[in-house]
Amino acid sequence: MISLCTGAFTLAAAGLLDGRRATTHWRQADELARLYPNVRLDPGVLYVDDGDILTSAGTAAGIDLCLHVVQQDFGAEVANAVARRMVVPPHRDGGQAQFVDAPLPDLPFAEPFNETLVWIQGHLDQPISVENLAQRSAMSPRTFARRFRATTGTTPHRWVVGQRVLFAQRLLETTELPVELIASRSGFGTATNLRQHFQRLVRTSPHAYRRTFRVGRAG
Repeated sequence: MISLCTGAFTLAAAGLLDGRRATTHWRQADELARLYPNVRLDPGVLYVDDGDILTSAGTAAGIDLCLHVVQQDFGAEVANAVARRMVVPPHRDGGQAQFVDAPLPDLPFAEPFNETLVWIQGHLDQPISVENLAQRSAMSPRTFARRFRATTGTTPHRWVVGQRVLFAQRLLETTELPVELIASRSGFGTATNLRQHFQRLVRTSPHAYRRTFRVGRAG
């Protein structure tokens, strides 16, 4: 069951969110918390996947949640294709902040900061540090980290890890590469490190993910 934006009020009124983690649009969060104190409200995130009940913040976050569902059901490759058709970013983690000071601009990027975001996606297999990214963006590390959070709603480390997991998902879906090599190409270094992050973000193992989506493609 899925609610978008203030649809969480309907689920809460039906008692379906009692004792469960959920979110809604930040402007209505206080009212939801007042009317339904049994809801474990998290007003700062884009969406919450609580297993069989998923809730999202406002309009754009609703798209993020729907793309998350597509990714869970059909894989990262299909979700990316849908996102491209809709002309929206392919993936924003649910834990990112609802409100950002400067939304990520559309391609092509011109200034050093935006060029750095593109560079990251093309060099996920390489060591990536805030210091190096700040240097590429002609900023101090503190200014870069602050601007990154203001623009993306999350930290550089969390964003890079999310992009690496997304890339690993695509390799698992579209290649027969061993997990060890996928871990190297996606920047995790070892299969163990990949499995830990993959389990945390995708809630399954790389092997189980590949089995699900490779079988789905074959069928």
